[in-house]
Amino acid sequence: MNRFPLFTTNTGISKVFQSQILNASNGVLSFLFGGAIVGGALAVNSVSANEALAPPKHPWDHDSIFNTFDYASIRRGFVIYRQVCASCHSLNLIAWRHLVDVVGSDDEIKEMALDETYEDGPDEKGNMFDRPGKLTDALPKPYPNDNAARDANAGALPPDLSLIKKARVGGEDYLFSLLTGYHDPPKGINLREGLYYNPYFPGSAIGMQQALHDGMVDYEDGTDNSISQMAKDVSVFLSWAAEPEHDERKKLGFKSIFLLTLMAIPTLYFKRLKFAPIKTREIRFTSIKPQKSF
Repeated sequence: MNRFPLFTTNTGISKVFQSQILNASNGVLSFLFGGAIVGGALAVNSVSANEALAPPKHPWDHDSIFNTFDYASIRRGFVIYRQVCASCHSLNLIAWRHLVDVVGSDDEIKEMALDETYEDGPDEKGNMFDRPGKLTDALPKPYPNDNAARDANAGALPPDLSLIKKARVGGEDYLFSLLTGYHDPPKGINLREGLYYNPYFPGSAIGMQQALHDGMVDYEDGTDNSISQMAKDVSVFLSWAAEPEHDERKKLGFKSIFLLTLMAIPTLYFKRLKFAPIKTREIRFTSIKPQKSF
């Protein structure tokens, strides 16, 4: 049976010409089909090379519309960041003043800032000089520039953590899973030197070694210093760093809903008052008799 019913002997096209057209069309279909297979294989390989295990969902307190951040956890998370994460990762969008009444009092944050040294200037002679930190200064960077950061980390650039919660799919769930997901690679997977196995990282090979270990940091409030607890605290702190306005935004939302609810009552009454005569009126059309012309 002819695969192409348009090409019949009744159309006046010779059988030789029909066979040439059919062979050409078969070749085109084979080419397209083969290209689709190769493209699909490449797509599968590209996805499998970058796939990562989806992080499980955790019940974070601040996810509820009625709850705020756990500020005790934020304070503990800042301790973890300062003692562990700050050696490689920056927090460029957070200044010392943002930590006031969140991590500590005004005097406590000022004392922390004074412990850091910042380059300033130029002075009257045109020279740069060092000075103690102020509340308006950003948190110190671990490296002076990106090239120095890459040189110290075997070519890898540690990302800034200011917006890391928003920059990664899964948010704080991803951060917690990444920090607690280190383990030995399965059989058959060989990692080159300098890489570590973590199924939650795209490709499962990450250049950052396990940063948290049981008991490495002592909390002043006596909270358990296990890996999971420290990972939870630093994840909450980084969530706050990405959205310092989180709690104020929720408060503003509740105030707006309350005011709009109050305004709805007189608005509906005024609408009913003004539109009731219009909606209940009766319109009648009467025929107009044509006037006699003289």
